[in-house]
Amino acid sequence: MDGRHTALGNIPHMTDGDIETLLAALTRETRRVERVDLSFGAVWIKRYGTERPPVWTKAQTGLASLFGLPFLRPSPALDSKGMTAREIRRIETFAAHGIPVPQVLYASGNALVLSDVAPTVTARLDALRDTDPAAHDALLVRCAADLGALHAKGLCHGRPHPRDFFVAGDGIGFMDFEEEPEAAMPLADAQARDLWLLFLQLTDRARLGEATARQAYGAWRAAAPPETEAALATMIRFLAKFLSPTRLIGRVHMGSDLRRFLAATGYLSEVLLAPRAADASKAGKDD
Repeated sequence: MDGRHTALGNIPHMTDGDIETLLAALTRETRRVERVDLSFGAVWIKRYGTERPPVWTKAQTGLASLFGLPFLRPSPALDSKGMTAREIRRIETFAAHGIPVPQVLYASGNALVLSDVAPTVTARLDALRDTDPAAHDALLVRCAADLGALHAKGLCHGRPHPRDFFVAGDGIGFMDFEEEPEAAMPLADAQARDLWLLFLQLTDRARLGEATARQAYGAWRAAAPPETEAALATMIRFLAKFLSPTRLIGRVHMGSDLRRFLAATGYLSEVLLAPRAADASKAGKDD
């Protein structure tokens, strides 16, 4: 983006009252993400540069250098205009690959106006959680399958979470493209981190337990590039070193973050690091 504004006329059916309401909301700058109801429906204002960079960003960079592990690197830090431009560029890239994404209706400086893409996957999961566990978990598997299809197209989301997905017909759409890990690491590492981040949510939310995790991983793997699974194995091999100390900490206080780490990393360790039957049959022959 070069600083030009997208005309408000790109928003359909705008009345004078809609324009007044939207402009007032844009100038308020009260919240980072704000829903604005107009005569034809809702739009969303997303503002950039309103939050401080996470304190652990520098620590991530240091750890990545110390251990020589690219997947630990954070996305490149940008100012508010750079973040706005990055989100627009990534939305356009995903759309060009046929991935459902929100429409950019207006862009100016450090703010975007985006089309409404409800329902989010989080909202649908919340509705199904207790009423239809099978459909609930089928939706989680769908998320993994569509993430794998996205990876097969050479793309990476960067922060895959059910709140950043939306239901698009029979598939999944993606939004919130603030992260760009593939700009800081090889694409395979960025995609591997995508899968792990999704599984932090998926294994914790699954109503049918490991059966859902198994189906989800299989659905992702069926589409994902082989080099991404290899990068995932390297990543999990490193993270698995922290499973035992995390379990010890959990005996004192098992917070939600620890629980998700244990569930996701533990499951993926079993899938990717467990000795194969052929390898197991050789065990002891060299003793």
